[in-house]
Amino acid sequence: MLYNEMSRDELVSLKNQLEKEYEEVKSLGLSLDMSRGKPGADQLDLSVDMLDIVATANDCKDENGFDCRNYGVLDGIPECKKLFAQLFEVDPKNVIVGGSSSLNLMYDYINQCMYLGVAGCEPWSKQGKVKFICNVPGYDRHFAITEFFGIEMISVEMKSDGPDVEKIAELIKDPTVKGMFCVPKYSNPNGITYSDSVVRALAALKPAAPDFRVIWDNAYIIHELTDNPDVLLNIFEVCKEFGTEDYFVEFTSTSKISFPGAGVSAIAASDANIADIKKRLGFQTISYDKLKQLSHVRYFRNVDGIREHMKKHAAIIAPKFQIVLDMLANEIKPLGIGKWVEAKGGYFISYDTIGSSAKRIGELCKGAGLVLTTVGATYPYGIDPEDKNIRIAPTFPSVEDLKKAMEVFCLCAKIAAIEALI
Repeated sequence: MLYNEMSRDELVSLKNQLEKEYEEVKSLGLSLDMSRGKPGADQLDLSVDMLDIVATANDCKDENGFDCRNYGVLDGIPECKKLFAQLFEVDPKNVIVGGSSSLNLMYDYINQCMYLGVAGCEPWSKQGKVKFICNVPGYDRHFAITEFFGIEMISVEMKSDGPDVEKIAELIKDPTVKGMFCVPKYSNPNGITYSDSVVRALAALKPAAPDFRVIWDNAYIIHELTDNPDVLLNIFEVCKEFGTEDYFVEFTSTSKISFPGAGVSAIAASDANIADIKKRLGFQTISYDKLKQLSHVRYFRNVDGIREHMKKHAAIIAPKFQIVLDMLANEIKPLGIGKWVEAKGGYFISYDTIGSSAKRIGELCKGAGLVLTTVGATYPYGIDPEDKNIRIAPTFPSVEDLKKAMEVFCLCAKIAAIEALI
């Protein structure tokens, strides 16, 4: 029965019953963690053979004969640039291969805009107050970077097919609006892939600021959960129609493909942006870890090799996502107390509560031994104005722990919903 169809007395009686169950759960002393989207150990085991690939002195040269143990090759060895070019669907000359973290590359690029400037413009730090569009709910680390640099964040709500492009088009008439963060495929946390019409509308944007930049964080570029995955338009191909290639800088990494702490990241960008980034990199580093690049290329060989590898990941994590979805469908949907998106890929399930009760769910879960992503983290400054969104991260716990975690979550969601209604 839907909670909003129950009388107050019925809700109070049910609340008393659920609170007894909650006290029983607390007495178990559980310690469960769904706070971050980390691969489980069984996923990390999938790539362990990569560690043995570059083993002798004769194995350490790239396809041009360069010794990858030495300094040099600033933008990445050619075969690794080709591998990422296949993923990005761009020319290898428009790729720079970095270290293990795409987040680090994004931070460095924002830093470049702040203190060196782009597009021949003054650095953002010399232009007074500047602003950034942040699609919400979104990735907390994007917001953290923006806040760190003192950039004002403007929230734009996500729709079922991507961000509200009409609102974005209005906001960018302001020349102090300098950019936007996007996770265009299986977005963090709600798993939405931008529709063709949304990608085209974003590519067609004509911002007032010539140094406007979209951070196109394609973190889940090949992270499918089904055999019928979403397809994202190639932003650079679409931009060619509008002459807007310079507005977009794309990022990805192998963090959730091989090893989160020892993978390879990459940037794809226009000729002009690549030249700007390489100029800055020449002062910042001599080269990234080319042995790591070499081992990734030799292990995966090409984009088809990555696709086959990702099927192994999906075989591990898709059942975990299904556990969460089944629990929500069985325990929450009949009560009408929450909404969520069934994504075809990515790493998260975004749960929206009723009655501004997300923080209360977080408190109850913590009291019962379940740690969630900090409630509010999916919005700038950690403030969810409606107190409704919770990011569920199913990948790291074991199947057994995940089932327990979702039992706790659903129990807490029921209690919080009743409290909100009465």
